[in-house]
Amino acid sequence: MKDQGRSQRKRTGGRLRPASNKKRYQLGRQPAETTVGEPRFQTIDSRGSNTKTRALATNVAQVAEGGEVSEADIENVVDNPSNVNYARRNIITKGAIIETSAGRARVTSRPGQTGQVNAVLVDE
Repeated sequence: MKDQGRSQRKRTGGRLRPASNKKRYQLGRQPAETTVGEPRFQTIDSRGSNTKTRALATNVAQVAEGGEVSEADIENVVDNPSNVNYARRNIITKGAIIETSAGRARVTSRPGQTGQVNAVLVDE
C-alpha cells in the first residue's frame, strides 16, 4: 500500500523524520478494484456530509463517440496502464482500455470514486 504524504527522504538522500503522526483525515482507504461482472455497489462516507458510491463490479459503460453518448456492455479489460496485472484480472480504473459492444474504449471516469464507467471510443 502506498504511503500517502511527503517523501521519507530529502533531495540529498538524507532521512526526513516525521514531525507528527498521521491524522485521521490523512489516512487512505483500500482501492475499490472495480471488476467486470454483475453490478455491485458500495456507499461510503466521505469528508463533510458527503458520500461516495464505489462500483465494486459493473458490466455497463457510457461510451462517447463524437458527441453522442450511448450505453454499452463491457466484455473485458484489454489493457490497463496503471498496473500490468489489472488487465489480466479484469480490473477497471481510469485510463484502462476496455472491450465493449460498441468497440474498444478508454475509461475517463474513476469507477471506484463515482460508481460509473464513462469511456470514449479509441481508434484501433
